[in-house]
Amino acid sequence: MGRLGQIIRKLHYHIKPGDSVKIARKMGVRFTAEPGKEKCRILSEPYGVFGSEPYLITIGEKVEITYGVRFITHDGSVWCLRNYDERFRELDLLGPIKVGNNVFIGNNAIILPGVTIGDNVIIGAGAVVARDIPSNSVAAGVPARVIRGIDEYAARALEKDGAAKTKGMSSEEKERKIRENYPEWF
Repeated sequence: MGRLGQIIRKLHYHIKPGDSVKIARKMGVRFTAEPGKEKCRILSEPYGVFGSEPYLITIGEKVEITYGVRFITHDGSVWCLRNYDERFRELDLLGPIKVGNNVFIGNNAIILPGVTIGDNVIIGAGAVVARDIPSNSVAAGVPARVIRGIDEYAARALEKDGAAKTKGMSSEEKERKIRENYPEWF
């Protein structure tokens, strides 16, 4: 990693999630909501997330982009074609990426050029999204595919082992509740 990369990584620890949205906007990422009203969270440093054409990315409201997510707006494999045939010397293959409202993108997911992700969508950790994902669905895998609807996922979440209503609790309160509900974990 070069010196600039090291500096950016160090700065990352001083960037608040709200600041990441501001930085992404300055980089050219388009948000459908007015500044300050997006209700989005970008948990990674925005410098590595949005690639070389951030202006081709549009993000809706209430979107959470977790650690290690990458948006790729161009097909870098044309590098090989440029060296293969003179007709490709200046070719780039580009595509916009559109993310709807109320979307969660799990750790280390990759979103490829030309993809549209609908509203109310969960993208699983490590997924490679190579085609459009319809609204109200959960998609996972490599390549990502719809594995269930959001309603089915919601119903299962309430029944899942480990379901605990701890959002908003302090660390101590949360640990106490988890210890009470799941003593076998300790």
